[in-house]
Amino acid sequence: MSRIGDFADDDAAAWITRSPDIGVAMAGFTHAVYNKNRLPMRTRELARMVLALDNECVVCQNTRDAEGAAAGVDEDLYDHAAQWRTWPGYSPQERVAAEFASRFANGHTELRDDEDFWARCNEQFSPEVLTDLALSCAMWLGMGRMLRTLDIGQACKITL
Repeated sequence: MSRIGDFADDDAAAWITRSPDIGVAMAGFTHAVYNKNRLPMRTRELARMVLALDNECVVCQNTRDAEGAAAGVDEDLYDHAAQWRTWPGYSPQERVAAEFASRFANGHTELRDDEDFWARCNEQFSPEVLTDLALSCAMWLGMGRMLRTLDIGQACKITL
C-alpha cells in the first residue's frame, strides 16, 4: 500500500496529485526520456532494466515499450539484464550502457574516475548520446527508487 495515500497497487500515476507542479514536470521529463531519446531502443531498455533490477522496482521491471519488438527488443533482453556482463546476446554498446547504469547507481564516484571505462564508453557513444544515457539513468534511478520506496504502483504492467 502506498506510503503517501490510499492508491490502488496498480496505479502508478495518482501520486502526482500529491505534488501537482513537480509531478507534472516529472511527467514531462519522463516523456522526453521515452520519446526524444537518441539511444537505440535496445540500449535504452537494457540500461533501464539494469536500474529497475537494482531499484527492486516491480513497476519498472514490468514496463515495456509497445514498439520494442520492431526495434529488436525481446524478452531475452529483459530476462538476462542481471547477466549484462556475460550474456552473449548483448552488443558492446548495450553492455557499456548497462555498466554505466549499474555503476551510476552503485558507484558513481568510482565511475567518474575510471578512465578505462570512459575510453570504452567514448568508443560506443557520442557526447550527445552519452548525455541522453546519463539523463535517462538519472530519471530511471530517481523515479524507480521513489516508486519503490513509497510503494506506488508495484502491481502495474505499463506499456509505453
